[in-house]
This record gives sequence, structure tokens and C-alpha cells, in this order.
Amino acid sequence: MIIATWNVNSAKARLPNITDWLRAASPDVVLLQEIKCETAAFPAAAFEELGYTVTAVGQKAYNGVAILSKAPQEDILTRLPGEPEDEQARYVEATINGVRIASLYLPNGNPVPGEKFAYKLRWMDRLHAHARELLKRDIPFVLGGDYNIIPEPRDVYSPKAFAGDALFQPESRAKFRALINLGLTEAYRALHDDDHAYSFWDYQAGSWPRDNGLRIDHFLLSPQAADRLVECRIDRGPRGAEKASDHTPVLVELRDA
Repeated sequence: MIIATWNVNSAKARLPNITDWLRAASPDVVLLQEIKCETAAFPAAAFEELGYTVTAVGQKAYNGVAILSKAPQEDILTRLPGEPEDEQARYVEATINGVRIASLYLPNGNPVPGEKFAYKLRWMDRLHAHARELLKRDIPFVLGGDYNIIPEPRDVYSPKAFAGDALFQPESRAKFRALINLGLTEAYRALHDDDHAYSFWDYQAGSWPRDNGLRIDHFLLSPQAADRLVECRIDRGPRGAEKASDHTPVLVELRDA
């Protein structure tokens, strides 16, 4: 099973880029973030024509997540538990071929300090609690998406430039480590020890041609999923396309059970 995650920065604006990449790469499951449209406006038909089942959770103009899969999706969850009043569309989860898979868009959290940063930390606490409950089920699961977390200094082109950014604050990085310390595996770092392995390049200041990037799109795997881990890689190609998203796809491969 090949699972891709991609913050597309508007599903409708990037639709040709997304469908072109899906035809070429043909992942079994695709986790999208920042679809930036209401659920009913998500261009599901374009993906269904390519053989994907679609579950989208959107809101007008902001946020939004989706799961595309070649196999059926079961037992769908459309909100992260723990804060019923939270209306932001940031989480969707389903069982696909026996693997529980989530597409998540963790809050950015800027500026620091402030309510947006407090919301980010609360959201991470909720994700921690939910992951703990999933672990109790003793099943393979994959939490993939745009975490808006720079885990280590080597995961950003300039740690100094991001010293005051919510993505690199000690509190948010500590909560990311706490997730891993539950017994989860960060798929990319389990297999790669390289620097300059980025998944996001800002549109400003020539970030893409200068390779001034960040690694903020991650897969966290349960022990049962980690046992099946074959590869995790970053596909830089789509970031160089015309009208590209500022993120590029990250893919993880799990062997069959």
C-alpha cells in the first residue's frame, strides 16, 4: 500500500496539478490538506474518474482535508475528538484495507504568543489523546498530513530565522516528540538521516530555487504499521510545476500484512 500526503493549497486551483500527479504516481491512498472549499464544492468527480473513493471535510475558503482511496473507506471519522465546539475542518480518518488512516492539518499557530498558538497546543493534546486511544485498539494506523511542526534544526533551512515561529517553538516540538514517545514511528526519519529533506518552500523570497525549505509534512505510524514500513520519500517534482502548491507530496509504502 502506497499512501501519499499533500497539502495542495486549494484543491480547485491546483486540480490539474493534482490529477496529473495522480495519473503518474498512482498511490493507493492520498491524504489532502488545505482543500480550501466547502465539502459540497470539493471536485470529487475528477478524482472518482481516476478510480478513487473520496471523503472530504471542508469549510469555505480555509483549511479542509480529504482522503482519496482506490479501496473502500469504512468507519469514517470527520472530526478530531476532544473539543466539540471546534468547527475547523482539520481531520478525517477511515479504515482502508485494514489500516486506520488519517489526513490531518495541524494548526499553524502563529503569531506567538496568542490564541492561535494556544489552539495549536490544545489541538496537539487532542491528537495525543486520540492516538493513545487508537493504540489501545492494537491495530495498524497511519497519521499523515501537514503537521506544521519542524521536528529538528536540520529540518529547516535556517533555524535562526524560525526561532520565533510557532512551527519551531520548544512547546510545539515537545508535543510532537510526546506523540512519538507513545510508541509511534516517524516514517521519514526511521529510514533517512539526510539534511535538506524538505516538503515545503514558501512562495516568497525565492525560497524554491534557493532550496530554503522546511520539513513539516509527516507520517506517524503505529507499531503494527511500522512493522510493515518499506519506504518513505519526498517527491519534489510537483513543487517545480507551474502554479504549484507550496508543499510537495510525501509518500510512504507499507508491505501487505
